[in-house]
Amino acid sequence: MTSALPRWACPPALIGALFVLLPLAAVLVRVDPSTFLALITADSSLAALRLSLVTAACSTVLCLLLGVPLALVLSRSRIPGPVLSLLRALLLIPLVLPPVVGGLALLFTVGRQGLLGGPLQALGLQVAFSTAAVVLAQTFVALPFLVLTLEGALRSAGGGAERAAAALGARPTRVLLGVTLPGVLPALASGTVLSFARALGEFGATITVAGSLEGTTRTLPLEIYLLRETDPDAAVALSLLLVLVALVVILLAHRRARV
Repeated sequence: MTSALPRWACPPALIGALFVLLPLAAVLVRVDPSTFLALITADSSLAALRLSLVTAACSTVLCLLLGVPLALVLSRSRIPGPVLSLLRALLLIPLVLPPVVGGLALLFTVGRQGLLGGPLQALGLQVAFSTAAVVLAQTFVALPFLVLTLEGALRSAGGGAERAAAALGARPTRVLLGVTLPGVLPALASGTVLSFARALGEFGATITVAGSLEGTTRTLPLEIYLLRETDPDAAVALSLLLVLVALVVILLAHRRARV
């Protein structure tokens, strides 16, 4: 039986793997096992980790509430092709936009002098440089991951089962909840986990629109950034912690995608 893998693919594949793995190994080598536990359980570290987990969870819920309808519209609507392509491109811009640019865009939207700054101030709401701003920044960068993952699955799912359910009198919402979403559950789970992972590692947009206030907006990536100058050992320890959390999240996403 002939292998489908060409021999020439192995050397560049090995180089590509080393390109990713060597920097991760370098972080692991720099960690001092005798101080690792103490560094990651310091009060400031735990506060940053707790804030990261809570805000990432909140942003993931927002991604689900907004991303599922967006993916449905992009995959099932009758919007003309060119218009739909432009809409999809605009919605996926955060995937390629520098995070700091996204943070500036959010700041110009919800800041005091921003597009919605006046109405928010009138309601007594201060969004910029608050925990809510962290959630907004994380949602902005994470939402496209859910939309992109789910849209592709929705395009190829349903079909006959959806038409049969509709023919039996099921309303569109009943078809969506009973037939469509169960059929794309692996993609939905994968997109959800990837959105959470992206939100957990968000830095640029967060520091721009939310700043770095301990216990309020200083997430784990921001804590690492600040510690890299004052306490490199702590920065390395927290970096390894974030790598381990990201590894677990990605393994969960891969496992869900294969179900």
